[in-house]
Order: sequence, then structure tokens, then C-alpha cells
Amino acid sequence: MRDTFKIKIFIGILAVILVTSLVYMSVLNPKNKPPIRVGILHSLSGSLAENEKPLVDILLMSVHEVNTRGGIFGRKIEAIVADSRSDPAHAAQEAERLIRDEKVNVIFGCGTSLCRKAIKTVVEKYESLLFYPLHYEGLEQSKNIIYTGITPNQQIVSGLIWSLNNFGPRLHLIGSDDTFPYISNYIIRDVANIKKATLVAERYLPLRSDNFDTIIAEIAQLQPDVLMNSIRGQSNKSFFSKRYHAGLDHIPVLSFSITETELALIPPGHRKNIYAVWSYFQSINTPTNHIFVAKVKKHLGHETVISDPMEASYIGFQLWIQAVESAESTNAAMVSRAAREMTLNAPEGIISVDGRNLHLSKKIRVGRARTDGQFDIIWESQKNIRPIPYPSYRGRNQWTKILKELSDKEAAHEIQ
Repeated sequence: MRDTFKIKIFIGILAVILVTSLVYMSVLNPKNKPPIRVGILHSLSGSLAENEKPLVDILLMSVHEVNTRGGIFGRKIEAIVADSRSDPAHAAQEAERLIRDEKVNVIFGCGTSLCRKAIKTVVEKYESLLFYPLHYEGLEQSKNIIYTGITPNQQIVSGLIWSLNNFGPRLHLIGSDDTFPYISNYIIRDVANIKKATLVAERYLPLRSDNFDTIIAEIAQLQPDVLMNSIRGQSNKSFFSKRYHAGLDHIPVLSFSITETELALIPPGHRKNIYAVWSYFQSINTPTNHIFVAKVKKHLGHETVISDPMEASYIGFQLWIQAVESAESTNAAMVSRAAREMTLNAPEGIISVDGRNLHLSKKIRVGRARTDGQFDIIWESQKNIRPIPYPSYRGRNQWTKILKELSDKEAAHEIQ
């Protein structure tokens, strides 16, 4: 009887050990926990694929970095990458698929305002969350979007005031036929009026245009103190080539859409007197940025050039991780609430999320182009500049009306 009792106890102990092991393997073991799914939605094809692929690369690097540390709550992150095709309607379809079918908890992405507006409708419908990394024209805010790029009051106003103090009051405005240049130039006109500056001309060309002959001739005749440039993408190569060959590179150009990526398109000999306004330049000389640059180059290749939108994508992912850990949840509403007023020691410096509008307070810098494709930072704001999505020079109703007029033109294909 005693031996039988011992056997029963032994069997019971084995059963407890077996059950405990099964529970650990099926529930408690991090290796068996389901991954946290996140969506990355950028152009892998279409007209903006070349600009947006580096943003995908740095997001995948960020996912790998977190997974190497063990993930979040012992769960790995699984990135589901989708192609927006540089098309707003397709971007909206893919956003819905990612949220509804792929069950992603958050989307990082899109590279244009038109795509963002299309995705905005989707994330608001599903109460999901989008991290948007590009500088843009403002005039928007949503509890379902965290905007990690810079707003016009940060970039355009800061750059313009710096330019007026350093180059003079006679401004020539040139931009692509697109929403961002139009809104930027509305703001420039408002500030120029306050500062008693003079607009000698305001010109727009279709996206991807290389027909700058008439504008170059006008610049040669008017000899402005500075060119305010919001030309987008590869058209900058043609513009700066014709500026150089016309002997006009003594006139400074303050650019709002040229990063290290676009600068690489411009031959070194054509980079004289090119200035840009951003929060982040790869050349920022701080230990935090040195570590960041080294990490990116190790993961993506030594030749990788890091731009402001790339760093803003990285910031967005880090903020999401921090907010998820703070909220102890991946629920979009809880993460959005946790992110409000959150700070982060980013490569560009300390940034914070403005709880009123979910844009970022950050420093602004002016860089002068170098022949090696980097920028020398020649000015930076003394402190972070608070984001103001709706600039105070006009009432919100006025801005809404202006934006609607531009949207109507876009719908009529008057703006490409």
C-alpha cells in the first residue's frame, strides 16, 4: 500500500510538471506568443517609389532592432509591407486591407498629402493609428494621426525670417504645381507683408517638369535677393543645372523640399548657394546622431544618405514603441493618448508630442549645401518650435476655404 501511495504521488508530481511545461510552452514562453503586426504603407512602385523606399528601409531596420532586443512584452513585431503605388485611391484600399484583413495595430507611411488624406479617412473609420513622417502644408489634425514631420510655421516661417535677415527683402517664389508649394507661398506672402518684403515673382511648373527656360530668363532680369524654392523631386536637377549655366548661382536659393536625397541628384559644381530648412541633417554633430548614423549605415549600407523624412520615420516608430510600453497595450486609442506630451531623445535632439494636435515640437535648422552632398548647419533655433497646423495669419475658416479651392483644382486635374 505504501509503495502504491508513493507511486501515485510520483505520478501526480510528474503530471504537475508536465502541465506546467505545457502551459509555459503554449502561453508563457515568448517564442510562442503571437507577433504584434504593424503596417508599412509606402510607394514601392509609381512616381515616388525612389523617394519612399528609404523610409521603408529604415522602418524595417527599426523592427529588426526591437526584435533583436526581444520585442515588446516578449512578443516579436511582424511588419506587413504594402505598396501605395503613389496613388491615393490604392493607398486607401491597402490601408483598409492592412487594418481589416492583416489585423495590423498601426500604419507607418505614405509620402504625399493626397495619400495621407485618403488614408486618414480609413484610420478614422476603423479607429486605427497612422504615423506620418513628411513635412507638409499643415491645415489638418486628427486624433488618429501622429505627424512626425515639420509644419509650415516651423519650416517656412523660420526659414523665411532667417532669409530676410541674411539675404534681403526681394523674393522670387518658384515651386511645383502642387498643394504644398501653394500653401507655403500663401504663408510666405502673409509674412512678407508683415515684414515689408517684396515678392518680385511667383511661378509654378508641373511636377517632373524640366522646362525652366522662361523662369531662368525672368530671374536673370529681376535679380532677386533670394529664390524661395519648393520644387519637388527630380525637377531640381534640371532647375539647378540651368541656373548654373545661366551664371545665376550667385543668387541664393532657400529650398523647402531638398534633402540630402535630392541634393545627390544635383552635380557638385551646381550646388553653390543652395540652402535648405529642416529639423534634421545627417551632419548634426552630437553623440546621439553619430550613433544613429553609424547604426543606419551598418544596417543599410555605408553609402546610405539619411534625410529628414527618414529620421522622422525612425522617430515615429520609436514613439510608437514608447507609447505602447507606457499604455501596456497596442490599442490605437490608448497608444494615441499615451503619446500625448511624450518626449524622445531623437537623433535631431529632444522632441515632444504636442498633446493639442499630435504634431511634434522640434528645433529647426538651416543648412548650406556642400559639394560632398551633405549640409553645413549654419543656423538653428535656440529652442524647440511649437507646431501650429493652422497658421495664425489667417483664420481657420479662411485656410479651410483655400484648401478646398486647391482640392477642387486637384479634382479637375489643374494641379498635377
